[in-house]
Amino acid sequence: MTSEPHAANLRLGVTDRRVVGLRERLIRASEGATGVSPDAVKDPSHFDETLDGALRIFQQNKGLIVDGVLGPETETALTQAQYTLGDRPLFYDAEHPLRGEDVELIQANLSRLGFYYGHLNGVFCRKTHYAVVELQQNLGLEADGVVDLETIAALARINKNITSSKAYSLRDYHRLEQATNALKQRVIILLPWSTSGQAISPTAPEQFTADQERITTDVALRTYELLNNVGASPVILSTGSYMTRSGEPVRTVESKAAATQGHPDALVLTLHCDWNASESANGVATYYWGDQDGAETFSPIGETAARYILKELISRTGAQDLGCHARQWELLRYSNAPTVWIDLGYLSSAAERINLENPEHRERLAESILCALQRMYVRSADNIATGTMSLSDIEDYYNSN
Repeated sequence: MTSEPHAANLRLGVTDRRVVGLRERLIRASEGATGVSPDAVKDPSHFDETLDGALRIFQQNKGLIVDGVLGPETETALTQAQYTLGDRPLFYDAEHPLRGEDVELIQANLSRLGFYYGHLNGVFCRKTHYAVVELQQNLGLEADGVVDLETIAALARINKNITSSKAYSLRDYHRLEQATNALKQRVIILLPWSTSGQAISPTAPEQFTADQERITTDVALRTYELLNNVGASPVILSTGSYMTRSGEPVRTVESKAAATQGHPDALVLTLHCDWNASESANGVATYYWGDQDGAETFSPIGETAARYILKELISRTGAQDLGCHARQWELLRYSNAPTVWIDLGYLSSAAERINLENPEHRERLAESILCALQRMYVRSADNIATGTMSLSDIEDYYNSN
């Protein structure tokens, strides 16, 4: 077996010196990663079935795509899983923020105590720093924002007396309950496929990239127009420039951070097409940030939007329901605003490709997104059956408010 090029992803059957390091990192990161130790196999540089199984279990536990491939997202998760709380001091570094499961654990503990109200994303951000400083002040420690052994020990002494308040989730729920004016002036950030960083399926043909970009950009532009017409503040993440069908310039930004700056109630919608080796694969799905086993939702607004959008897509297009799922993908986890990943259909399916190439179908996809957001932000709209709200219903609402 020949060695893989250094930049290639590691997978079953590959022989590469990097496999030895993968074995060691899996042992440190995963409980029960038995049989993968370099000392337990004849050739530790060979990616065998035992290692493949251990990597898939790790991916399953982390809410990643379970493909047995050490790709960029799995690499990131594996690197962050190397640290347990106390292995290193944690502190705020604006240029190179610390990431890891130890950071996420500190955020979780600070959240339970009511000091931290951000997402548990495992990134030691400025908000985490301020929460640590406040904790240290309350505990009578030096308030330097550094999570050292003294801070961890003091936190452990009080931790047994607290229960999870899920303050980060409660704040999201509160924002949703207090939402007024529905979509008016609300910032909705639309990400066509090319700006999402999504990896391409290895079974997809070369043309899939261009087709997916063209279709998701068109759906984003159609959604932009509908949202703009009801007074929302949509923006498309892109380095290009576009015009609406009425000849107005489309608002674009080059980064999510720039779009969400000063808009804590912004919502991010990232649009995708899918590909499967089987031509029979078909349907639509949505994703939000949470535990894959359903034990914890880290983005309640993301989950709510994902469920409303899926229902409208199913009702208005007749597509197969592939479900609304919690995942810890990087795009969902590290956004500073609630994010929904929307799979619009499979280009590998002949029937769905015909639909996705049809402008009328793409207009229905955009209408589904608009109506879903209207239903979410105006709870009184729940008395209208899913899939029956019309654009005139929405226009009447804003004309009378």
